[in-house]
Amino acid sequence: MTKTLTAEEQQLLKNLSDPWWRINNLYKIMVKSDDGQGEGLVMQFKPNRAQRRFIKRLWYRNIILKARQLGFTTLVAILWLDHALFNANARCAIVAQDKEAAEIIFRDKVKFAYDNLPDALREAMPLKRDSATELLFAHNNSSVRVATSVRSGTIHRLHVSEFGKICAKYPDKANEVVTGSIPAVPLDGVIVIESTAEGQEGSFYNMTKTALDLQRQDMILSKRDYRMHFYAWWEAPEYRLPQGSVVITATDHEYFDNVEAEMSITIDNEQREWYVATRDTDFAGDPSKMWQEHPSTPDEAFQQSTEGNYYINQMTAVRKQGRICPVPILDKPVMTFWDIGNSDGVAIWFMQQVGIEDRFIDYLEGHGEDLSFYARELDKRGYWYGAHWLPHDAAHKRLATKNKSTEDMLKELGLRHTKIVPVTPDLQVGIQQTREAFPNAWFDLERCKLGIQRLDNYKKRWNKTDGRWSGEPVKDINTEGADAFRQYGQAKALGLLNVRATKPVARVPSFQAFDPEMGY
Repeated sequence: MTKTLTAEEQQLLKNLSDPWWRINNLYKIMVKSDDGQGEGLVMQFKPNRAQRRFIKRLWYRNIILKARQLGFTTLVAILWLDHALFNANARCAIVAQDKEAAEIIFRDKVKFAYDNLPDALREAMPLKRDSATELLFAHNNSSVRVATSVRSGTIHRLHVSEFGKICAKYPDKANEVVTGSIPAVPLDGVIVIESTAEGQEGSFYNMTKTALDLQRQDMILSKRDYRMHFYAWWEAPEYRLPQGSVVITATDHEYFDNVEAEMSITIDNEQREWYVATRDTDFAGDPSKMWQEHPSTPDEAFQQSTEGNYYINQMTAVRKQGRICPVPILDKPVMTFWDIGNSDGVAIWFMQQVGIEDRFIDYLEGHGEDLSFYARELDKRGYWYGAHWLPHDAAHKRLATKNKSTEDMLKELGLRHTKIVPVTPDLQVGIQQTREAFPNAWFDLERCKLGIQRLDNYKKRWNKTDGRWSGEPVKDINTEGADAFRQYGQAKALGLLNVRATKPVARVPSFQAFDPEMGY
């Protein structure tokens, strides 16, 4: 005999068939209280304004560029759990930036939400497996998994949390996401890739720029195309301070006015005071950190401050004068300028002198390669070399290399005409000498593209204690390229570049084995 359902039970069944009702009524989350004393406070999950907007615009492929702490990882954890509970044989996964982050997301978001479901619902949807990284449900064979990498089998729902940070800190893991996790999602599945910005390189940056271009062109998206979702700091209602608590300068007001005009919004004084206080307190006044963590516009998220850049004025002049352009390679000697990093990076600039012009025709950079790699790369390019300018420490003999210097080893690999740039006792002197050399420099638009980025982004270190730029450079991915270019500036300042070179006689090819077709 079939049991007759009460009106209340019928209404509950009707409600459970509505995903929007479930999201707003079934799940609980842990939050911090406003005064910071309520760590672990349990609340009913209710999507905030940004989260509601995202759900409304959800597509098959999604890129979220956002300000910090808008709750998108929490939202997606709830969405994935809900999908797994109410759909059979579904595989939902979240990729986190590291093991600790994965454990926190699983424990505090996915598992916590399941454990705090109504008792009757948990009884009807029991766990078949409860590991440290996965919930597998007995009633429908669906699962939710959180890990640092997922690539086996089909994944119907995939969320990659803080992908910008993964790209910046763990490039191998980022490549695994792109080549393994994302292809595991079928076209009718859903992918959500979310992050704050993390520099102008890597897969997250490239994917975001592509999605932003599609949005600006108002293109009709296919299931393979990523929909752009941008959520700025000014969309969070809690990001405000009482008026009068912070002094806002005229420059700051001008910045906010420009954002209002670009984004067609209004930023009131309480929001402006929160922004200024956060920038000056949390990030010691460094605007680039604020742009990254709390962007006002999509482009600003990836913008990098040029205030502390060593060569900003010089590179601005180079661009204004059209000295970044297609540069022909002539039948003239080529000089190279090297930096051999203390870790595993090597950078090489290639330059030809034509009258008073120093034409940089090429740039080579590598990481984790031995010297023979660079010798082969130079040989492949087919230039005839007049001189190879090495940094002063390339002449240092080391016990670890059988009392040979880097210069000795390069000579053994076939590099002729190696020369050492004398040491500069003060780095700032070398940088100033390089600045003075810029008016003669031309750069090939394509072959020097990466090297130009290195010069653009070579930056002073921000001193948080003093709240100003220090005299020391940031040691990052731009260092080797900028240091290699400095060898050019220092050598030029010392009058060392007037090197006469004779074109070598063409080499007769040597054949290591008998080749019947060649007749040898």
